[in-house]
Amino acid sequence: MAHDVFTDINNAVLDLQASQLQTYERPLKKLAQLLEHSELEPYNAELKAGLDLEAFIKASEQTGRGTVGSARLAWPDDPKEVLGLTMLLIKKLANDPSYAINFSHHFFYSGQKVIAGIHSLTGQLIIPFIRDYKNHIQSKGLPQTVLKPPFSNKVFIVHGHDDGARESVARFLERIGLEAIILHEQANQGRTVIEKVVAHGDVGFAVVLLTPDDEGCAKGATPEPRARQNVLLELGYFIGRLGRDKVCALKRGTLEIPSDFAGVVWETMDNSGGWKQALARELAAAGHDIDWNKVMRT
Repeated sequence: MAHDVFTDINNAVLDLQASQLQTYERPLKKLAQLLEHSELEPYNAELKAGLDLEAFIKASEQTGRGTVGSARLAWPDDPKEVLGLTMLLIKKLANDPSYAINFSHHFFYSGQKVIAGIHSLTGQLIIPFIRDYKNHIQSKGLPQTVLKPPFSNKVFIVHGHDDGARESVARFLERIGLEAIILHEQANQGRTVIEKVVAHGDVGFAVVLLTPDDEGCAKGATPEPRARQNVLLELGYFIGRLGRDKVCALKRGTLEIPSDFAGVVWETMDNSGGWKQALARELAAAGHDIDWNKVMRT
């Protein structure tokens, strides 16, 4: 479904806010690409006309007093020029991520951690810019600008300790022409699980395996089988990121389904393989082109 381009812009900014040193480049480049959307170009051309980014940077560098954190950006008084210069600056930073690190450290110093400068740049410059830029575009009467992102055949598999269930689902997805993304198979590069998820932002569907790997209970009650807590965390994350219609939970064995996840589709992962048809139906409903001959042969 087509959606507002500013939704994608906001998502890129959120990803940039949550990024680390190993992951900030991708959302920064994504943001720069979105700002050059063809529907926005006529308005962008007007904002950028006659501006000299390099002269602006040079003037800004002269504001420093020789101490760390003393330099400031020499913004013009015209708010439209501020928007245009910021747009040019974001493009420059995206084209040279190493320069982005140095620039943010120089003008948005926020402690010894290198990534802190990027986060400070995002909070103090990019977020206010997106707010003001959106208001400017809407004031010009631009109707809702939409994007049709390329449909992704990548499917995340969220799992606990049941290796057999994980491998069964992964191989099934691959046999019907989809690409299974298993987090533990992705290189760490110092990233947390959520940062790995963000790095694969083009994944369009998630299969969550609810297997009885842990036990838990209310205080004083008898422990009962439950899914691992990280699996439930990631289930909630994908519901928020992709929407409930693009998340399918497969339940194996006896365990409690949290009431907070009511409305999420879940199927029993039975030994007869009936779960394969159920999962294929959910994938088809989410827009995937499913070859049912392949489904029935697996």
